[in-house]
Amino acid sequence: MPYLGLLIMLLSIFCLIDVITADDSGIRHLPKIVWLLLVIVLPLAGSLAWLLVGRPENGGIWGGSGASRTASAYPEYDARPGRAVAQSQESDEEFLRRCRARAEEQRRIAREQRSSE
Repeated sequence: MPYLGLLIMLLSIFCLIDVITADDSGIRHLPKIVWLLLVIVLPLAGSLAWLLVGRPENGGIWGGSGASRTASAYPEYDARPGRAVAQSQESDEEFLRRCRARAEEQRRIAREQRSSE
């Protein structure tokens, strides 16, 4: 059993990274900081508890939210913690159209300024 300590250390390192990279919204039963402290203070028990009870479902190998992603036309605007979600598809499309128009206007002004110099 000389490798038992090494296996516990590797498991706790994996779980530590997994806790840190997991999205807060997908973590189950306890807050993220509590899971982090459990894995640090009780490496074997905390790591096993994390893997069995706290880890986000369908979170992938390194955490994640565990929430299934919806396939939308603009995946960068899908719901994520701390990001606003459009109330309707039409208002989202209108917002993106105005952003694109403003960006094009700024590019046009910059081109005109460069050509006049």
